[in-house]
Amino acid sequence: MLKEYQNYLTKLFLKNILIIFVVFVFLSFFLNIFEEIKYFENKDSGLYYPILLTFLNIPSIIFEILPFIFLLGVMFFFINLYENDEIDLLRSNGINNTKITLIISLVSLITGLILIIFYYSFSANLKSLYLNIKYKYSNEGDHLAVVNEGGLWIKEKSPDGSSIFIINAKNYKINILENLEIIELDSTYNLLNTIISEKANITEKKWILSNVKIYSEIKETKYLKDYQYFSSFDGEIISNLYSNLNSLNIVQLIELRNNYQSIGYSATDVKIHLNKIYSTPVYLTLTAIIGSLLMLKLTFIKSRFFMIVIGVLVSVVFYYINYFSILFGKNETLPTEASVWLPQILIFLICSIGLTRINEN
Repeated sequence: MLKEYQNYLTKLFLKNILIIFVVFVFLSFFLNIFEEIKYFENKDSGLYYPILLTFLNIPSIIFEILPFIFLLGVMFFFINLYENDEIDLLRSNGINNTKITLIISLVSLITGLILIIFYYSFSANLKSLYLNIKYKYSNEGDHLAVVNEGGLWIKEKSPDGSSIFIINAKNYKINILENLEIIELDSTYNLLNTIISEKANITEKKWILSNVKIYSEIKETKYLKDYQYFSSFDGEIISNLYSNLNSLNIVQLIELRNNYQSIGYSATDVKIHLNKIYSTPVYLTLTAIIGSLLMLKLTFIKSRFFMIVIGVLVSVVFYYINYFSILFGKNETLPTEASVWLPQILIFLICSIGLTRINEN
């Protein structure tokens, strides 16, 4: 059983987190709705789809700013304690700053674990639905590309719609497809041609195929050293195929990582994204400790507004520390795991120094 004061502090902390969470949901709605209205302004969809897509996109946005939400939640938690003179009451009963910080840190850790297990999957599924609906209304609706254990698969139509192309590449490297097969079908899915190539340069949408064989039922087999194929995709588009990794849950991300590795394509972005998700509970816990240290040690600042401004500035500093570290990971200057976890270790060391003096007046 939780002691009464632990139960009270836990409820007060979660209440403030929930309030900040709801405030940011409304802010996200009003900031995102205008972007969706602009996207659909020429598509005669009314307000239904902009509002629907905004609601589908909000959970993913909120997940990205969870550390900021927790920091503000911690700061308002302490503001409530100060304004009601409860902080002095707790101290007079032997509940020091360390115990208070420990309680909200444990709550943050447990909440973070719940969020990545349940909330992230929920937000990823909604983000996937969001992207699928937008995809239907985009100009690329007749084209499809996917990576699975069979390699890279692309389905696209010719500009006049008379032919359908099914493309499979067993290996994919930046701007290069290897062991390529292109099946050309007519509009009723009858086979027209099969094009096989050892390698294709896809830097541009005009692909340059090397060592090509073209099989046809009505023509004899052709052997060509070079062949040009005009596609709707180039290397950059395919590289960004899963650029929005927030639309994939953890299981799908692991499968995508394995599929990328199976076709020889770099899975660095996927690995970084997975580690960012795994580190979320730790990051939220460290954020709670940072907020506690600020509110407990900077008591000489009487203005709550300036306290919150300082908290926001600290949050921005830590955000850019994470951002630049992850850039080094994406450039493979740092190992993938290190690029995500080194900033957490740095923040932990800073927090450790503060925690050793947290009970000093």
